[in-house]
Amino acid sequence: MSIATLPTRRDEAWRYADMDGVARLGVDALDAWQAIDVPAGDNVTRCMIVGSDAPEIYRFRVNLGEGAQAAFFVTNAGRDYTRVEIEVRLARGAHFEFGGVTIGGGKATREFVTQVVHAEPDATSNQTIRAVHWNTGTGNFLGEIKVARHAQKTDAAQDFKGLLLEAGASANAVPQLEIFADDVKCAHGATVGALDEGARFYMMARGLDPATAQRLLVQAFIGDAFVSLEDEVERETLLDAALGALEGARL
Repeated sequence: MSIATLPTRRDEAWRYADMDGVARLGVDALDAWQAIDVPAGDNVTRCMIVGSDAPEIYRFRVNLGEGAQAAFFVTNAGRDYTRVEIEVRLARGAHFEFGGVTIGGGKATREFVTQVVHAEPDATSNQTIRAVHWNTGTGNFLGEIKVARHAQKTDAAQDFKGLLLEAGASANAVPQLEIFADDVKCAHGATVGALDEGARFYMMARGLDPATAQRLLVQAFIGDAFVSLEDEVERETLLDAALGALEGARL
């Protein structure tokens, strides 16, 4: 996409964005895409911890060859507007895996935006996103799956769950499917709720302090996003970064 001006909320992919943060990033940052080409039969895994006290944006265009695999696992704990955007095109038999967590309080907006194009048959994709927010923090997921007319035997899934620790926090999910093939398996789900107070009370009644009980419940909630990551060290690093953001969250 060639960007001549800043986007607005009229643009579907930017409808929940922090437009002040977008303006501070500027058009040059928005036009800085990283291209990743994965040749046939190869695989690539990226693990990222993003977020700081200033706006950040990460934009990837991924092209998967026949039978190639790509996996992205991201902890987004920005204290200002932080956006990770991934566009993927899958050839025959390719696989794309995405696991992401947005977490934090304050007033910051943290978001993932994905577009997965199943261009050829027999490709698969799976996206698991978890959002945990408090104060007036916001977590967004805008995910689009496109299945071409001849991309039969596509198997694609999205799963978003949001956990709000305070009434002022919010989570937004916009899953979209555009399917032109007729022999496919495509699914998406989105739910948002509060912490299970019964479970927290049960844990505290057995001697756990409130902070530890909350940490364990949040850890169990976000763990699904990284379950497909085989590297245990990387998985623990991503989880620790997410759980570290819990400090200061209201109990």
